[in-house]
Amino acid sequence: SDIGDAGQKLSEFLARGRQGDMKWMLEKVDRRKDPKKLWPLVRGIIVVGVNYAPEVDPLQNLSDGNIGTVSVYARNRDYHKVLKGRLKQLGGWVSAAIGGDVKVFVDTAPVMEKPLAEAAGLGWQGKHTNLVSREFGSWLFLGLIFVTREFSSGETIKNGCGTCQRCLDICPTKAFVAPYQLDARRCISYLTIEHKGHIKKEFRAAMGNRIFGCDDCLAVCPWNKYARATRDAKLTAREDLVAPELSVLAKLDDQAFRSLFVGSPVKRLGRDRFIRNVLIAIGNSKNIDFVDQILILLRDKSDIVRAMAVWALKQISSLKDFNKYKDKHLNNEKNEQVLQEWIN
Repeated sequence: SDIGDAGQKLSEFLARGRQGDMKWMLEKVDRRKDPKKLWPLVRGIIVVGVNYAPEVDPLQNLSDGNIGTVSVYARNRDYHKVLKGRLKQLGGWVSAAIGGDVKVFVDTAPVMEKPLAEAAGLGWQGKHTNLVSREFGSWLFLGLIFVTREFSSGETIKNGCGTCQRCLDICPTKAFVAPYQLDARRCISYLTIEHKGHIKKEFRAAMGNRIFGCDDCLAVCPWNKYARATRDAKLTAREDLVAPELSVLAKLDDQAFRSLFVGSPVKRLGRDRFIRNVLIAIGNSKNIDFVDQILILLRDKSDIVRAMAVWALKQISSLKDFNKYKDKHLNNEKNEQVLQEWIN
């Protein structure tokens, strides 16, 4: 369970405030740095990697302004629940085979999974700070089984990044301060998922149509050429989340949102923050066909939705053909009234 200088790097990350809104990262830092402080009985840690590589290029949707891009990990079931059930089964088998007690964790306890996975020989932490595997590229979910028995560790794998920095160069918001250093406050995954308030204007255009997470840095890793699409039915993308239509998503009320994303990690975002992200994508689309829906959302009960509807309308109303839209919809009194109030 030796994680090298990962604990020191974590302290530096937190000291610089790079965790943003993720206050939970400040809690139990000592436990995060040392597994024995989380569970004093632990003597060995088994790290499990589960392949979730996609069938299609995760970047292929980015050029289509009519659809939203959902991060590969969130296109089906919540992996925390999928992995935890399986780890409990595996942990029970391990306990019966070698004796002693076990505890299982999937990204919920204060544990540094990636340095532990590196120590266990599953791969190495790439310049994008995620684990890279020679067999699975950047597409591994990680789970941990803490055991009360000691055993010999696997050989660590040499860092295979070399001089490559594709992951750093592609980042739309320049969230990497340096190789192996991420400022979460600039990361689209953080902004669309963890950040609870308004997303700063400086990041909105760069978000494009990314409505939940961002896979750019993972997707361009050259080691992905060895990856094979997951055959796990619960981790294979749902058809309706591979290229979801923004016009459909923008109409979701709370009940419809919950129904669409039942069992999905997207659900924990809540409808209002999700529509916030959808409206940013709509604004970036520069498509006047979205104006009717924006006008409806200008009257939404949520402050954060109304604010992003204003921003989206500003992006589209700056287009030359916006006057055509106004001419076409002059006979719609409700829309005209909202539009005039907004323009005034």
